Amino acid sequence: MMEQLLIAIFGAALLTLIYRSYRIPITHRWRRRQARTMCEQLCGRDRDQPAALHYARLRAMDPLAFEELLLEAFERRGHRVIRNRRYTGDGGVDGEVIIDGQRWLIQAKRYRDAIKPEHVREFAMLCATRKRRGMFVHTGRTGGMSRTVCSGADGIEIVSGQRLLALLTGGPFEPGRFSPRDRVGRTPSSYRDRTPL
Repeated sequence: MMEQLLIAIFGAALLTLIYRSYRIPITHRWRRRQARTMCEQLCGRDRDQPAALHYARLRAMDPLAFEELLLEAFERRGHRVIRNRRYTGDGGVDGEVIIDGQRWLIQAKRYRDAIKPEHVREFAMLCATRKRRGMFVHTGRTGGMSRTVCSGADGIEIVSGQRLLALLTGGPFEPGRFSPRDRVGRTPSSYRDRTPL
């Protein structure tokens, strides 16, 4: 009787371990692994590479792995991250991060050119509806219309250029305290005057 009980307990423990490791779909695990590897490289051996090379690598990434990269970077800074259960149908939110007790919605975009003001506007409306602050994180250029949309929205900030690279390489990054233009003199010299804002 005792043997059967021990076997049942062992079996339940084994099933629990298997469930925990496989409840994350394979594609999610692959993207998280890719994001972890990229984050380690950007914070380590590749940290001092030219900004243009960093941007080329980010733009070449799988878009969903780029989302995971941002969440990984926040986790490495000690912030609690809330991942979506699935990548599609996320309602315009690619993840959430809790910083100093405030929950921020994250939207990640890999652009080669200027971002579209309507994307920023839609994200600002989403954040207002959910009554949350938001970070619109992208790899492109921020045009004047997008800046106007962002400055007119409460609690929305754009993270790109030097701030994006600082976030990913472990440099100084403080959301909600500085605008992108305020950060120009506070980033590593290798990024100055080379990255779009």
